[in-house]
Amino acid sequence: MKHPSTALFAGKRVLIVEDEYFLADETRLKLEDLGAIVVGPVATVRAALDLLDNEQVDAAILDIHLGDGLVFPVAEELERCNVPFVFATGYDPSVIPDKFTGFTLCEKPTELGYIAEALFGERTTNSN
Repeated sequence: MKHPSTALFAGKRVLIVEDEYFLADETRLKLEDLGAIVVGPVATVRAALDLLDNEQVDAAILDIHLGDGLVFPVAEELERCNVPFVFATGYDPSVIPDKFTGFTLCEKPTELGYIAEALFGERTTNSN
């Protein structure tokens, strides 16, 4: 049974920033199954910033450690544009700068119901 909050993805344009191909593709397929329009996925900070310059995005799921560095420049751009995002990572949350402590952290593998609540509900810190 699907988590009730997953319906919140329907019709939303969700950016996936993830450098592990199979995880990115699995997340893409699950989001599309829930009615989301997936932007990306992309595997680098540069590609994510380029997409943000050219695409409308309603929300984003961000891996912290990417092939070309940390995802924080993307998080800063999303924050500047008032686009909700979550960090999805298997790393220790202490790597997240203090200015992002109000954003949800979801450990991999991600549970899309909790991500939906985080993106389209109130912004809270959550380790699920």
